[in-house]
Amino acid sequence: MVRGRISRLSVRDVRFPTSLGGHGADAMHTDPDYSAAYVVIETDAEDGIKGCGITFTLGKGTEVEKQMLAQGYPAYTTSCAWLGYSDDTLKQLCAQALKDGWTRFKVKVGADLQDDMRRCQIIRDMIGPEKTLMMDANQRWDVPEAVEWMSKLAKFKPLWIEEPTSPDDILGHATISKCHNRVIFKQLLQAKALQFLQIDSCRLGSVNENLSVLLMAKKFEIPVCPHAGGVGLCELVQHLIIFDYISVSASLENRVCEYVDHLHEHFKYPVMIQRASYMPPKDPGYSTEMKEESVKKHQYPDGEVWKKLLPAQEN
Repeated sequence: MVRGRISRLSVRDVRFPTSLGGHGADAMHTDPDYSAAYVVIETDAEDGIKGCGITFTLGKGTEVEKQMLAQGYPAYTTSCAWLGYSDDTLKQLCAQALKDGWTRFKVKVGADLQDDMRRCQIIRDMIGPEKTLMMDANQRWDVPEAVEWMSKLAKFKPLWIEEPTSPDDILGHATISKCHNRVIFKQLLQAKALQFLQIDSCRLGSVNENLSVLLMAKKFEIPVCPHAGGVGLCELVQHLIIFDYISVSASLENRVCEYVDHLHEHFKYPVMIQRASYMPPKDPGYSTEMKEESVKKHQYPDGEVWKKLLPAQEN
């Protein structure tokens, strides 16, 4: 048994200037910089054991384990269609994603209907009718707006529309869902208002809370398709999807996990994607540890990156 006491706890504000490249832009966050509180708990144990964590600021037997190691867990990409991208950038990234083997794509919507229609048409034309398209409005609409906008966007045959309105409005989601059977909604196990459930490894309070939602989803026979992206969400959520498959659902039917391709270089144990699928992590822990060099550079406001950016923004 490892013995030791907590000897030091540090909490640092880490921010990545993703807005400079238009990464992360959606209907609610038009100029976003991804940020997180990065916590490290150190001990005086001889082996130097420590724990790391982040949070946003703003089954079957061994044959199933073998299947994950060989094939991975299916993913979809959001990296092609942030609202901040031009049509040319959207086309370029979509073409590259298709070349890399991606078959499922999510488009950010909700800021301007005509712009959304144009961008969805571009994506659908490029990926063709056989590949999967999802949409995400990031809680931008009220219920009447969601019904109106989705009556137009339904022509592109999305698998789901994520966060069409406030996640607290259970009856609102049920109302929207009844209007368009093709359109699927998230985070609701009540009122029979959804067909997919999207957990978030940072917004839910702990690993245990995420696991309780996985068990509830199994009870209601609702497939879990986690949200990812942001700072380290892909790193964290890979553990949850593998656990769900091996220990809870034992199924990949109608299951897929989001993937975004930026900021992984800042983590000591970055997520691995092969053939558009998450590969099971082999390192111990929850994959939350950041590289110390990255933390120092992006710590706000004293890190090297922000010492350069803040004076420029003031001018």
